[in-house]
Amino acid sequence: MKNKSKILNTAIQTINLESKAIANLIKFLNEEFENAVKFIRNSKGRVIITGIGKSAIIAQKIVATMNSTGTPAVYMHAADAIHGDLGSILKDDVVICISKSGNTPEIKVLVPFIKNYGNKIIALTGNPESFLGKNADFVLNSHVEKEACPNNLAPTTSTTAQLVIGDALAVCLLEMNHFSSSDFAKYHPGGALGKKLYLRVSDLIEKNELPQVKPTTPINDVIIEISKKRLGTTAVVDNENKIIGIVTDGDLRRMLKNNTDISGLTAENIMSKNPKTIQASAMAIEALDTMENNSITQLLVEKNNKYVGVVHLHDLLKEGIF
Repeated sequence: MKNKSKILNTAIQTINLESKAIANLIKFLNEEFENAVKFIRNSKGRVIITGIGKSAIIAQKIVATMNSTGTPAVYMHAADAIHGDLGSILKDDVVICISKSGNTPEIKVLVPFIKNYGNKIIALTGNPESFLGKNADFVLNSHVEKEACPNNLAPTTSTTAQLVIGDALAVCLLEMNHFSSSDFAKYHPGGALGKKLYLRVSDLIEKNELPQVKPTTPINDVIIEISKKRLGTTAVVDNENKIIGIVTDGDLRRMLKNNTDISGLTAENIMSKNPKTIQASAMAIEALDTMENNSITQLLVEKNNKYVGVVHLHDLLKEGIF
């Protein structure tokens, strides 16, 4: 039990230390940060992000975030850069160099070459007075007082700070570029996230059956239609294929409970009028919201005021949206 308490205390101390360090970064946000964001926004090139050691790993994550939010970015390892990868830097590219100390040997070799090419350098460093800080065109201060490591050696708090500054850059650029959810969908077509942003109701009902009956359809035939189409419901439509009602499994159960003789009943005797519907062009996530808000598991689908299908909660589950 004592070991568990010590483990939890260490975890709490780590989180507290890093959270305070992140909050402290706010005081370093100034005109330099704003100018760096504007310069990236107005640049005709890409953002090249480089670093060494743990900073290189952070660089990769920032590249991924920028690429997914509309700012073209390329990762370049600082050590590889001085062994041939400098050729990946194009004329109008902006280079972000990440280094806690700003004085690593690789950075000291790399920075002069980048400047000789005429590219602007943005330093993301915990030491603005370092070689990197003094030779950069813009300096983003990621200084932290202490690493979470008890020996104050392993990059922990400092890399978290770098990551947060990178996120701040990406989000500022996202807003300046008016990057919308539809833009986001273009870069995230896979998985549940992408489907929430691009999948429409029409996509969900393509392979579904189309259960439908007329108001005068006998109850026995209504039961057969619902059972045959396996969607737990059927639409009741008029001669112009417009929806006038719905019959669900629940309606059938209530009918059997309230009637000893069902031989003379038809669909219009038990149907629910004015059922919840959704347009075929609506987003799938809208269908889910409507179902949740009305505590139902299916919706009748319309297109041009005509009945075209049923979307069921299972369709949303199958796509991973719910």
